[in-house]
This record gives sequence, C-alpha cells and structure tokens, in this order.
Amino acid sequence: MDVTLHLAQDPEADELLGRSPLAALTGMLLDQQVPMEWAFKGPRTIADRLAATDLDAHRIAVQDPEAFAALLSEKPAVHRYPGSMAKRVQQLCQYLVEHYDGNAELVWKGVSDGPELLRRLEALPGFGTQKAQIFLALLGKQLGVRPTGWREAAGAYGEPDSFRSVADITGPESLTRVRAHKQEMKAAAKAAKTAQTAKTTKATKAAKK
Repeated sequence: MDVTLHLAQDPEADELLGRSPLAALTGMLLDQQVPMEWAFKGPRTIADRLAATDLDAHRIAVQDPEAFAALLSEKPAVHRYPGSMAKRVQQLCQYLVEHYDGNAELVWKGVSDGPELLRRLEALPGFGTQKAQIFLALLGKQLGVRPTGWREAAGAYGEPDSFRSVADITGPESLTRVRAHKQEMKAAAKAAKTAQTAKTTKATKAAKK
C-alpha cells in the first residue's frame, strides 16, 4: 500500500493510512460513534504516542491493557470511548498475530474472490458485516484490491459513483456528500421508528376498546 487517502482530512494521518494496512484497519475499527475524521486520525495518534512511525500488531498485542487504555485516553483522546476501543484495538492486533503473523495486509493479499475477502474481514474482532463491507469497498475503490466479485460482496457500498461511506471519500467535497447521505439515512430511520411506534400505540389502544 502506498496511496493517498483523505479520510482523516489531516495530511500526516492520511499518509499513514495510505501506506499502512494495520493503520487502515484500525481506523475502520475506530469509525463508530465519532466523526469519521476523528476515527481515522486515531492510528496516527496511537503511533505517535508509541513513538513509532507505524503501528505494529505484535507490539500492540502485548501492551499492558491498562497502560494502553491510558495511552488512548490522553487528551486529545483517540475516541469518545478510549477504554473500550483500546481493548478492541488490542483484540484486533492479537487476532492478526495469531492468524496472519501480525501482517494486516495478508487479510486480503492473494484472496481470489470477493466473498472470501468479506468472510475474512467479518472474522476480524470488531468487524460486523456492514463494517466489513465498507472496508472491502475501500480496498476496491481506493487501495487497488479488487478480487473477482468484490463490488457484489461489498453490497451497496461497492456501487460506483456513490457517496455512502468512507470508501467514497476522496476529499472535502465527497466528505460533505457522504455526511449528507448518512444524515439522510438517520433521518429516514428515525421517521420509520416514529411511524412504527405510532402504529403500535394505535393498535394497543384499539385492542383495549
């Protein structure tokens, strides 16, 4: 990997994401319940606090859990929930050490088809189907990892010319469009929940008559 990403909207953080498979995976792991830029700046912050130029799965895997949580909690914190995310980052690194000799790139290197890559990503600690599909789309759209059927395996996130996720962010303009899409999805989900609640309340009242 040696590409230019624009996920953190910070040159040094994005440079690390573009050359480090583990940094990219860690940023994706952190991308929940915080702004995308905050999440993807996290790997660079962790590396800096470890006085390193890159993340090392072997080194992170054996860190004292409390000390590592404290490192992520230093201000500015790496995440809104630095303690729980420190545990998840360590679990990810421990899994990579056990299954891929600590080399994050081996998760996708040489994989022949999209479904197999999706299965590998879903097996990573902290990666559900949605997160795995978004990262798969990022690999295909921006990192040149395109096994047969990768778009189909990534689902809607693999669609070309879409603005659904971090896989589609290539600069400030696309970031704005992705954020707008996410807000639309949240609004739609909230409206659907409100409608369902109203329907349930109406049915309950009718049953009591």
